[in-house]
Amino acid sequence: MIAILKNGTTPAQTEHLIQWLKNMNLDVHVSHGHEVTILGLVGDTSRVDIELLNSLEIVETVKRVSEPFKQANRKFHPEDTVIDVGGVKIGGGHFAVIAGPCSIETEEQITEVAMAVKASGANILRGGAFKPRTSPYAFQGLKDAGIQLLLKAKEASGLPIITEIMNIRALELFENVDIIQVGARNMQNFDLLQELGKTKKPILLKRGLANTLQELLMSAEYIMSEGNENVILCERGIRSFETYTRNTLDLSAVPVLHELSHLPVIVDPSHATGKASLVPTMAAAAVAAGTDGIMVEVHNNPACALCDGAQSLTPAQFDALNTKLRKIREVMA
Repeated sequence: MIAILKNGTTPAQTEHLIQWLKNMNLDVHVSHGHEVTILGLVGDTSRVDIELLNSLEIVETVKRVSEPFKQANRKFHPEDTVIDVGGVKIGGGHFAVIAGPCSIETEEQITEVAMAVKASGANILRGGAFKPRTSPYAFQGLKDAGIQLLLKAKEASGLPIITEIMNIRALELFENVDIIQVGARNMQNFDLLQELGKTKKPILLKRGLANTLQELLMSAEYIMSEGNENVILCERGIRSFETYTRNTLDLSAVPVLHELSHLPVIVDPSHATGKASLVPTMAAAAVAAGTDGIMVEVHNNPACALCDGAQSLTPAQFDALNTKLRKIREVMA
């Protein structure tokens, strides 16, 4: 349920109404827009007398929210959420370029890539320390040693960093990580999501291989319900009958999620296509679709990469791509 307050409502009047609603054991989320203030009510709203609430002098209108996701809902928060990551803003017209290797291999590799992508315009460095792999015999990442190497690359480049968490037990290792990524396989690991909700760190939540957009938003709701509103949604391709590409990139997710939610939406064309030759085209299409950022895999020697070399761009290819994306964004501005 949402209550839209009238223009001219004073802070004291707003606070008095909030306390009245909280006395009904409701959580109240306040969204201050340019023209109106919206109170989002979460909990057992059957206790609320809608007619009484609607009759209050400061209340413009009261509406029930039918969707099961409440805090992630644009009706609760009409204006785009902007997430600040070490001075890099994502959402609300701010564009994030996240780039780096699928897997951290050596200090030299991650630092070299970090400096290269920064020079080409990337503003966030990615790198996998913990790698969920389909085969138990495949390279699983350097784990906590990988995070230490990623932190060294952060110090050398000055870029904020993002890396994926696999389970709750590793959370303390992510203290100095700027964005924690929840991978597709963990999108519905609800215990992990709730624990991440108790932090204030930005969380990049990837859509699962076969999950609907509503299920993605409900997973975001798990994080937000624990108090962490810094959630970034990521479309990274879904499984379909097509086998030529690694996954099927659902670009319609970008405008749909922007319509349903106020959270930033980024696109990962590397995991979606699985082929480096397709990444530039799909990244450009994502920008045209209105994404708030892209996440691209870049490796200084893709042929020798320990993980996902086939979908990784070289630094030179990434530089050309970022130049192209800037031109597209200028045209769309």
